[in-house]
This record gives sequence, C-alpha cells and structure tokens, in this order.
Amino acid sequence: MSDHPASDDSDAPVDAVDDLPTVSCTRCGREWDLAYELDELVAGNQAVEQFALDHKQHTGHFPDDAATWLARCRNCPGGVERLSSRAARRWAEVHARHTRHSVAVSHGTDGDPVLVEPGDWASSSARDAADDR
Repeated sequence: MSDHPASDDSDAPVDAVDDLPTVSCTRCGREWDLAYELDELVAGNQAVEQFALDHKQHTGHFPDDAATWLARCRNCPGGVERLSSRAARRWAEVHARHTRHSVAVSHGTDGDPVLVEPGDWASSSARDAADDR
C-alpha cells in the first residue's frame, strides 16, 4: 500500500473527470457543476447552454457569464433575451413585422445595438432562403 494520498481513490473510474465545468449565479448565491447535464442529459458541448436555459426557465434569469442577446422594442415593453443571435433577431423581425415597431438587438454589453426596422424581415427572409439553398 502506498503512502501517496492520491492512491486512496481506488474506487474512482480510471477516466473520471475531476474538473467538471461549473456555473455560478450571484443572484441565487450558488454554484453548480455540470455533471447532470453531461452524464444524464448527455448534452456534451451544449452542457453550459442547456444549464443556462434550464436555469432561466426555473428562476426567471440566466446564470452569471451567460452571454445573451437582447431584443428590445423601442415603442412598447416587448422584448426577449436569447442565447443565440438568430433567435433574438427572429423575434425582433417578427415583432417589427406585426407591430410596425423598431427593435434594438444587442449582445450583452458589446457594441452598439443593431436596429431592426419594420420591413427588414422581408430582406432577412430572402437572405435566409438563399442560405438554405
């Protein structure tokens, strides 16, 4: 028997990961490892995104360091927060189409927002259709 402290871990699998990714939330005052997302949900590279979406669904807010896209109407209180730029842009275009309101789309605190104007959805839809070909 070795006196080395690491040798006492004989029950751990050989390929055990001892540095699981973690996510924290200062609003909740907690930190979670992503073992559940990796092992049970088999989320792989999407584990952080899956946790962030689940956290938002259950608490009403995203955890720390979730780089979200914001779409905010400039005329009414409408708006969304999404993890993908495409989802935020799509909401902005649909809102502008139905309400004829301008919507500002931004990524966290990065740069100036992009303004989606009523009628922009038509050119974007044509661009997306061309991209799908």
